[in-house]
Amino acid sequence: MNILVTGALGQLGREMQILAAGSSHRFFFTDISDQEGVEVLDITDPAAVWQMADRVEADCIVNCAAYTNVEKAESDQELCLRLNCNAVHNLAAAAKHRGALLVHISTDYVFGADEGRTPYREEQPGAPLGVYGHTKLLGEEAIAETGCRSVIIRTAWLYSEFGSNFLKTMLRLTAEKPVVKVVDDQVGTPTYALDLASAVMAVLEDYAGCGLQSDSYPHAGIYHYTDEGQCSWFEFAREIASLAGHDSCSVEPCTSEEYPSKVRRPAYSVLDKTKIKETFGIEIPCWNGSLSLCVKKLLF
Repeated sequence: MNILVTGALGQLGREMQILAAGSSHRFFFTDISDQEGVEVLDITDPAAVWQMADRVEADCIVNCAAYTNVEKAESDQELCLRLNCNAVHNLAAAAKHRGALLVHISTDYVFGADEGRTPYREEQPGAPLGVYGHTKLLGEEAIAETGCRSVIIRTAWLYSEFGSNFLKTMLRLTAEKPVVKVVDDQVGTPTYALDLASAVMAVLEDYAGCGLQSDSYPHAGIYHYTDEGQCSWFEFAREIASLAGHDSCSVEPCTSEEYPSKVRRPAYSVLDKTKIKETFGIEIPCWNGSLSLCVKKLLF
């Protein structure tokens, strides 16, 4: 099976590269910048997307690319829309053209405005609070409009040993400062990008087994994946400091009002993972266990 991956230099894309090394399938990794083993592809260019998909004879397209700067999205709406909606439509149209499966990564930020306090299920209507969440929801709708085979995976609070993320920021701050204040009124689930990449690989293997040679894929649809459990950003930060042995720093809770932001973030964005576990037989690790593994990779 030939698999085209976009956003290969991001957190999830890099983890996909690691897992692909042990796969029997052929992976073609792309990004807007080139590095060894990664080809240049501008996913906002529909002709370039179609040409690449045809050249590699893609059976699947995995979209790991996105505009993810939640704050900057509020003032950079045009680019955010191009990457999170228009580019997604290009990939979906190319998948439709080839009869391929599109695996697209979406976000918990498609929810939040309804201020619920129970884990969100896939069938609940989106209610985003800001530009980022709105454009990601539009991207999901663009996929549906093309009618391509697709698996959309919503995730949350992604971190890894690659790139910039909350984990690496907290490791630096708790090593340098005597006190770090972190909001305690936003609850979600930290997700190790390697765990999410493993879930994507499970979907690809399932598709190779039951969807590749058929006229339709019975497991197409929207799924939720994060690691298990839930915590606030403060609890996440406190666990990071503890695992790193940064005992000289006091991690203290604060409210969102103490840190004014251009965008209002969901107060509760825990996702229900029942569907993905039952459909693909995925065993999901708890967030703090995966965090421990990642911290060890970074520090020890």
